[in-house]
Amino acid sequence: MIGSNEGGQALAKPSSPLKIAVFASGNGSNFQALAEAVKAGKIHASLELVVCDKPSAYVLERARSFEVETYAFSPKQYASREAYEEEIVAKLQAKGIDLVVMAGYMRLVTHVLVEPYYGRMINVHPALLPAFPGMNGALQALEYGAKIAGATVHFVDGGTDTGPIIAQQAVAIQEDDTLETLSSRIQQVEYELLPKVVGWMAEGRITLNGRKVTITQ
Repeated sequence: MIGSNEGGQALAKPSSPLKIAVFASGNGSNFQALAEAVKAGKIHASLELVVCDKPSAYVLERARSFEVETYAFSPKQYASREAYEEEIVAKLQAKGIDLVVMAGYMRLVTHVLVEPYYGRMINVHPALLPAFPGMNGALQALEYGAKIAGATVHFVDGGTDTGPIIAQQAVAIQEDDTLETLSSRIQQVEYELLPKVVGWMAEGRITLNGRKVTITQ
């Protein structure tokens, strides 16, 4: 099992396929890209669970098409974030999940989820962090007048897109870009970057030491 690593050791390469849970809130296109890479044998992993906070989200249909178990919940039915996260953590632990992938999960997470999975939970974000964290990264970049946008995959630490950065890829902003055209190009980068990082995790190539992430060849 891979795990949190404060001492700079490489995250252990599992002998069996990496068991992954994907968290998503909407369309699920990043889940689709990851599922296709796993199905094609490009990643030594198995998709075990999709967790979704919107029971009507299309990602659940995508999950079912790949025969991946789903767990949908309605946050308003719980007294707090901690309450539903306790339920989620129990589900993850029961399934022996090695890696949590946040792929368009639009909720802040608390210590209940972060602490047991720190170093084993990653997020894909549509901006070059630390610039433009939070909602609407592409829109923020356009409104700011930035010349470069992009995508980031980072470890989750409980802050708003503040965890250690694993990998980034830039996307040039064109003079005639709209939110739709820029977002589309960023998404295409995400579809490549996220499976690549998950593959590195499965191969035990990532070392986490404080905020520094090293990827071995």
